[in-house]
Amino acid sequence: MKTNVGSTDKIIRIIAAVLFSVLFFTGPVAGTLGYVLLGLGGILLATSLISFCPLYTLFGMNTCPRK
Repeated sequence: MKTNVGSTDKIIRIIAAVLFSVLFFTGPVAGTLGYVLLGLGGILLATSLISFCPLYTLFGMNTCPRK
C-alpha cells in the first residue's frame, strides 16, 4: 500500500475530524447527521494516520510529494 496522502492533507483531515467530534459531543449537531459526521471524522482520522486514502486511488490522485 503506497502512501498517497501528503502532510498538508493530513493536517486538514485531522482538523476536520476534531471539528466533527467537537460538534457531535458538545451538542450542536445531533441525531443521524451527528452520527454521520462522527463516522466521517473517524474515516478522515484513520486515513490521515495511515497516509493512504482508497478514494484517491480510484480517482488517480496523490497529494504526497514526489520522491
